[in-house]
Amino acid sequence: MINVSGHEFWIQPDKFIYKRGETTNIKFLVGENFGGANWSGDRDKINSMSLYFDDVADKELTDDLGVNKGDSLQIAMLDEGTVMVTLNTKNSFIDLEAKKFNEYLREDGLTNAIDYREKNGDTIKNGLEYYQRSVKTIFQVGEKMTNVFKQKTELPLDIIPADNPYKVAKDGHFKVKVFFLGEKLKKTRIKVWHKVDDKVTKQEYTTDDDGEIKFFLSPEGEWMVSCVKMVRLENDPKAEWQSYWGSLTWGYY
Repeated sequence: MINVSGHEFWIQPDKFIYKRGETTNIKFLVGENFGGANWSGDRDKINSMSLYFDDVADKELTDDLGVNKGDSLQIAMLDEGTVMVTLNTKNSFIDLEAKKFNEYLREDGLTNAIDYREKNGDTIKNGLEYYQRSVKTIFQVGEKMTNVFKQKTELPLDIIPADNPYKVAKDGHFKVKVFFLGEKLKKTRIKVWHKVDDKVTKQEYTTDDDGEIKFFLSPEGEWMVSCVKMVRLENDPKAEWQSYWGSLTWGYY
């Protein structure tokens, strides 16, 4: 994977299944192959962080974060239910050498950017890019399960499962739908990661005309669905591209 902006970024609790009242420690992770180190950002890099739970539609969590780089977030859920936490970071800027930028576009299937650069003779130019992250995690507290998982959020890039992942009792097909700025994200490469006992597998899919993919799910280990959307910028004095990195995590321990 290409270094810098090409790394996956996700949020993940220290475990995914909790008893009522247990403290949840949510980490911000960046890395390759679903193996992450603490993000080096801080509260100033965060646009919003929100909690979705039962009748609490959108509780802002940003003020609960510390000010140190790589801080995690601790919350304790006093009631049972399915919980969703979302994070949207502010834009960061990167100036990536042309060869690395071209490789990164190919690796993530960003054909619109590849085609534009080839058509306009830009493949020898550096990639001048803003990037931000739109990530979420879903975990379960106690036995009560709710439909909070399918609520649309304010994330620019929003990955929404069709069913509650904690109601899955056995191996079977599972669907997620991807939205960009509220619209179905069609014909986009999606990566599905599965980690069991530190062994990671990855499958790649392409969304259909409904912005949806279907994949085989087994209720064990950790799961992540991730994708990237790249947009061409016009008349920006600094960058030519804006990327949005999205991910969704859940798990069964």
